[in-house]
Amino acid sequence: MLVIVLLFASCSDSFLDVNTDPNNPTAVSPDLILPVAQKYSAFANERNRGQNTLGNMMMYNWSQSDGFSWYTDEMTYNVNSTFYNQIFDYTYSLVLKQYNALSTLEGDESGYYKAIAMIMKSYHFQIMVDIYGDVPYSEALLRGGNPTPKYDDAQMIYKDLIIQLTSAIELINTTASSTAVTPLEPSADDTMFGGNMNNWKKFANTVKLRILVRLSDMSGEQAYIKSQFAEIATGGEGYMNSNVTIQLGYMDEDNKQNPKWAAFGQKPGGGNTLNNDATCGTDYIINYLTDTFDPRLDYIYEEPEDGHLGVPQGLKDYDIPVVDQFDPDKVSNIGAGILKNYDQAAVIYTAAESYFNRSEAIFKGLMSGDAKTMYESGVQASFDYLDTPDASNYYNRNSNLIGWDGSPNKLEAIITQKWIALNGITALQSWFDYSRTGYPSNLPVSLQASTPDRPVRLFYPSSEITANSRNIPSQPDAFSAKIFWAN
Repeated sequence: MLVIVLLFASCSDSFLDVNTDPNNPTAVSPDLILPVAQKYSAFANERNRGQNTLGNMMMYNWSQSDGFSWYTDEMTYNVNSTFYNQIFDYTYSLVLKQYNALSTLEGDESGYYKAIAMIMKSYHFQIMVDIYGDVPYSEALLRGGNPTPKYDDAQMIYKDLIIQLTSAIELINTTASSTAVTPLEPSADDTMFGGNMNNWKKFANTVKLRILVRLSDMSGEQAYIKSQFAEIATGGEGYMNSNVTIQLGYMDEDNKQNPKWAAFGQKPGGGNTLNNDATCGTDYIINYLTDTFDPRLDYIYEEPEDGHLGVPQGLKDYDIPVVDQFDPDKVSNIGAGILKNYDQAAVIYTAAESYFNRSEAIFKGLMSGDAKTMYESGVQASFDYLDTPDASNYYNRNSNLIGWDGSPNKLEAIITQKWIALNGITALQSWFDYSRTGYPSNLPVSLQASTPDRPVRLFYPSSEITANSRNIPSQPDAFSAKIFWAN
């Protein structure tokens, strides 16, 4: 009895707390949350049937070789509540969940991490609006606090994203100048910028740039857009002039490769993935790049022994006119400029897009600068990413939609060159541009399309129909109900 009494007297209050699971801590340090969140950001774009796949299929960049039924839903434009529903579910349940954990940290010492979270949440929420329109926003990410969040107005969300991005920059500045606390400084755990907070401010402005350009064709928004660009100019941080990437230290092992390489490249140790054999360029894009003598062709697409060959989207009889002509080894699969290696960095925002967005804004008189210089810098950035030789001989041609001076329709030239530059990388952005501008012109639709043009949005997913039926809006027409900025 004496031994038992002594044992109980010496135990701490938590000794018998059997409800505490050491494998699921209630508090996690921000340096452990951030790389996980960034991993999810990379996967969201580059995964099989992620954002980039959807963009390449919608923009007629990719088709499928003979012997595969890989992209049936994409080539029939079978938009329903299960079509690419993983984009919605993955973004909310994993990506935004992680960044929200960072943004709700307590203590001024976490200011840098909270600012990063605000920027990345804005980045992802814009994509969600651009795909779906109205989405859960103000009541989202509360989990048990509100498992059925309301859907907020898409245009309201856009304006609030600008506010959030501005606040993030202010928070970085406040944290840097504070003498009251020693801030927690991201370093190697920040797989995007290595803790360089100046780059985070530039990236915040570059996300703003994308938002403001998307709004630029809306009547009544011009004064607002100009004021926002003026505010960015006053701040002096500038924009990103390099690719925004995530490098997690990818390795040639299962579940450790770059997600794009894992999906479309080679298996660990060698040997093509099925996606690699199945996925190829379309006849239209191959012919377009060939006819315009675009040197990027050999880098965006692999050249077979008998020369480049694309496949029309939705082709049913692959043996007409020649049997086996579209076998995987005879068509132009994804090229080495896109599929570099298992350890390539994952891209979430290209330098080319940053330059082209600025070129459009300047051309429209919304910000100061030289639109031609930005345009040519965008083309050069595209060549650089693909490891293609210098672009100057290409963009100095006096040719429509190639040379600035030789292009009567400057906006069409900008959007067309952006379409080429984002091919295979962040192609979803080109789908949004097409819905907004109608460029590139004369872009075909799948041979199996039942509509004259491609979809303009996705349906809300079946998970929301089941779990949030009280708040989910009526499903808009996926082919005619454009997102607000395109109307």
